[in-house]
Amino acid sequence: MVALPFSEIVTISRHLRSDEVQSYMNLTPLNDLRDPSTPPPASTDTRGRSAQVFAVDVRVRRNGQTRYASAHGRDIYAISAPLVAEALQRISDGRCKKSGIVAPGEAFDAQEFLASISDLGLERS
Repeated sequence: MVALPFSEIVTISRHLRSDEVQSYMNLTPLNDLRDPSTPPPASTDTRGRSAQVFAVDVRVRRNGQTRYASAHGRDIYAISAPLVAEALQRISDGRCKKSGIVAPGEAFDAQEFLASISDLGLERS
């Protein structure tokens, strides 16, 4: 694992006051990205998704309590591309609650947005 400043740090700060946010990534995908001989991921199902797996694990500590959340799935691009498309559709049809520099949770109704992408294979625990 290596510490990296992901975009989630900015998003989290739009919703929560925090003295510290740390983010880490497994070295294997980073090494693959840096290696010019790494082949592109191959489709392994009827939806065109690759066999690559991703996980986002969150641990929050506050007032002596620790809470955990996790989301995981296959082929992060099969998740992120539809997220971007859904956001653009909502912006273009006027379902955006705020404009300017905002986090997705500020711009859209979170429950409604998540319900609209529920068939993408993202699992929460």
